[in-house]
Amino acid sequence: MGTFRVTIEIGDPQGQHFEPVDALVDTGSTYTVVPASLLLHLGVTPHIRDTFVLADGRRIELDIGRTWVRVDGRSEVTLVVFGEEGAEPLLGAYTLEGLRLAPDPVSRRLIPVPGLLLGLPSPPDRPSRKCPAPGKLNGPSDSLLA
Repeated sequence: MGTFRVTIEIGDPQGQHFEPVDALVDTGSTYTVVPASLLLHLGVTPHIRDTFVLADGRRIELDIGRTWVRVDGRSEVTLVVFGEEGAEPLLGAYTLEGLRLAPDPVSRRLIPVPGLLLGLPSPPDRPSRKCPAPGKLNGPSDSLLA
């Protein structure tokens, strides 16, 4: 899959003030990574420290906190990793799934997708709508929500 960048907004814990960040869309990263200095400036506090495996196999320990992230008009509280200064900001899979967005590597943009609850049966009083099978959309501008 190709990579591309998007502008995301990182908010304070109250969701009142947001700062733009140019981030690499990285579905291979579990969490969104933002420079620690920006998170601390916004008042985000770490609540846990954990080990992460880097692309080269090294392991490092970094802090994790929770705050608001806004992408393409969608906002959600998500886990964020306090990145080292100079490290590239990453928009990770956990945040993308929480915002119900997926990367379209052809058009190099994020597209809305429905949340999946495949283990739940359709309620008897509401007809179900079938989603197209993967790869059966008409084009990159199509959304599964249509």
